[in-house]
Amino acid sequence: MTGFLDNVLNGIALGSVYALVALGFVVIFKASGVMNFAHGSLLLLGGYLTAVLHDDLGFAGALAVGVLATAAVAGAMDRFLLQRGDPDPRHAHVQTIVTIGVDIVLLTDLARRIGGDLLSMGDPWGDSVSGLGPITVADSRLAAIVVSAVVIGAVFALFRFTPWGLSLRAAAEDVEAASLMGVRLVRVRTLAWCLAGALAALAAVFLAAFPAPGLERTTGQIALKAFPAAILGGMASPTGALAGSMIIGLTEALVAGYQSDLHVLGEGFGDVAPYAVMIVVLLIRPTGLFGARGAARV
Repeated sequence: MTGFLDNVLNGIALGSVYALVALGFVVIFKASGVMNFAHGSLLLLGGYLTAVLHDDLGFAGALAVGVLATAAVAGAMDRFLLQRGDPDPRHAHVQTIVTIGVDIVLLTDLARRIGGDLLSMGDPWGDSVSGLGPITVADSRLAAIVVSAVVIGAVFALFRFTPWGLSLRAAAEDVEAASLMGVRLVRVRTLAWCLAGALAALAAVFLAAFPAPGLERTTGQIALKAFPAAILGGMASPTGALAGSMIIGLTEALVAGYQSDLHVLGEGFGDVAPYAVMIVVLLIRPTGLFGARGAARV
């Protein structure tokens, strides 16, 4: 029973971090219709800046710089590259392909800088652990749950109570109608990209913290596990991204924890389990758990 509770708590912590990344996917998709395949590279960029600056600026200062710089890069990528090329949301597939090219460029440069090193994030939790009854859990996992809950709550409040959130929801429903009503679509989508970049940089800290060995050049690939979470919940649903992230996090943790009992599925099945869950759910509900079915006039 203790092992099961350990796995569940680890799954909740993983799901909380995946939710930060999945929310970035969803916010960008709602604002621009683009699936941002450069999201993993943005995450790696934020983590790299935090790792190399924490000795000089301290953890809080380095994290602030990493979050702000990644947000700026994400916003600039949208404003000066994607929107300048073909900003029409009906041609979002073209912009999606462009993000693949951006991902290759960013990832190549960051992989060259990191090399084979493992970079410490300088986080204040270190390798300390705490006991919660019969469960022993890393402090970084507890911090991930608490920080993610606060940030996700703030993002949902942003959606619900701010003019930008209202504009984003209006643009997601009908771009042309929102434009005619005076919504500044360029500003709305650029701020959405900035927000997604900031969330990715924050997630990098927890993905590289203990019990992970540190930030490495492949850390950005972990962000791709949040992609099935966004798809699972429905690409246009922030609530779905949160639910999908928890499902993916719990699935990964439980499969990894009971790997010896699932040996018939092969070693490392935990790495592909999120995608297997995504496929099963989409076979039953193609629009995702919280995705709306589109109405068609015939």
